[in-house]
Amino acid sequence: MYNDNPTIAGLDNKVVDESKQGQVFGAEFAVKKPGDKHFYIESYGCQMNFSDSEIVASILGEAGYGPTRDMEAADLILINTCSIREKAEDTVRKRLRVFDKVKQRKPGTMVGVLGCMAERLKAKFLDEEKLVDIVVGPDAYRDLPGLVAGAEEGEKGVNVFLSREETYADISPVRLQSNGVTAFISIMRGCDNMCSFCVVPYTRGRERSRSAFSIVAEATDLFDKGFREVTLLGQNVDSYKWTNPETEDTVNFAELLAMTAAVDPDLRIRFSTSHPKDITDDVLYAMRDHENVCKYIHLPVQSGNSRILDLMNRTYDREWYKAKIDRIYEIMPDCAISSDIITGFCTETEEEHQDTVSMVDYAQYSMSYMFFYSERPGTPAARKLEDDVPLEVKKRRLTEIIELQTSIARKLNAEQVGKTFKVLIEGDSKKSDQEWKGRTTQNRMVIFPKLEGQKPGDYVTVNIHDSTSATLFGTQVEPQK
Repeated sequence: MYNDNPTIAGLDNKVVDESKQGQVFGAEFAVKKPGDKHFYIESYGCQMNFSDSEIVASILGEAGYGPTRDMEAADLILINTCSIREKAEDTVRKRLRVFDKVKQRKPGTMVGVLGCMAERLKAKFLDEEKLVDIVVGPDAYRDLPGLVAGAEEGEKGVNVFLSREETYADISPVRLQSNGVTAFISIMRGCDNMCSFCVVPYTRGRERSRSAFSIVAEATDLFDKGFREVTLLGQNVDSYKWTNPETEDTVNFAELLAMTAAVDPDLRIRFSTSHPKDITDDVLYAMRDHENVCKYIHLPVQSGNSRILDLMNRTYDREWYKAKIDRIYEIMPDCAISSDIITGFCTETEEEHQDTVSMVDYAQYSMSYMFFYSERPGTPAARKLEDDVPLEVKKRRLTEIIELQTSIARKLNAEQVGKTFKVLIEGDSKKSDQEWKGRTTQNRMVIFPKLEGQKPGDYVTVNIHDSTSATLFGTQVEPQK
């Protein structure tokens, strides 16, 4: 859920897609003012980070920097960072040492750190370890050209200021995904939830929402360019709230879903991530009533125990979350729900861990992003709570959750055999260029043989004949009338 690298390819919420960590932006993407300078960018973390890399690519393109996948050919090497997990930080440090060797071989090459690690580690990166020339926080990407120019003159380029207004609404991102079918639209930035384990409020600032009209315009432009699916991104999309400065009318997330769905019936709408406390019946009804709003919700539970949820400052308890799950299935029986789960949080007992196990079984998640607790410096949990669950216990509990989740996913996928789904073709399957891969509205991956005259972006009807815990396999059939 929290790591990937486009200067190329395809982002999920705040969800770390491990296959994408370290993606690099490709040279096939044009810039408006190509020059003789090139940038190389790797991205790690959640979908918001990958979306930010697309914004950075656009800003650098306007400043005359072209993209390259060859770090040795780059004048500017950037790494877009994540502080959610210790693993991501360790990866970034290793990559910075690789970049430093490039600098030694090619004097004059500049290295910059972007994103969530910028504020907390700027002194270490710049002054102590002397690994970078530029440190830029998530709200300061517009300053990149000026900071780069200053770094070329020997200055240390730093801007980690967190804004209460910046949304980058006027910037048209360079689409780093290579499939031309799916894209991401950032609808808001920041987070106000203050979960005790999370660094996001300190690295990305307070919540602020983009103009609804700019979001609809971006979705329309993407559809006109051939994209057939957009994912609306935010740390907590359900708290989206934008007030029109001219009319004082307010648009909430349910209304934004309806506005975006109205762009075209052939444009699928997904969103991520939802906080349980904010996903309202109005949002669920908007999903139910619009065929092109996908029937899939990422609804992080983190823990199934009420005492641990209180320590995490999640603002709900076990029974409340179960009621929300019940409500989703009541309004949309065919909806798929996924989750985030942390095992071994501070003071968690074995009995409390079993509450999380039973919650996974109760909710019947289609998939989950599962981690053992990793204390992040500066968070309320790090300041006030003792990280007292032994590592081996954390890992054993995580293994139990993973095994249960895998069995549930296998069972749920097996239940799809014999059913027929509308599938959006995303591209070739990983194993064969004779097969397509695509997704159902419930976000389940489907593999099926190609037919003549088809291309990515087409909708097809697929009957499922086999499954694994992660994938459905099917054959194309005539659409049902």
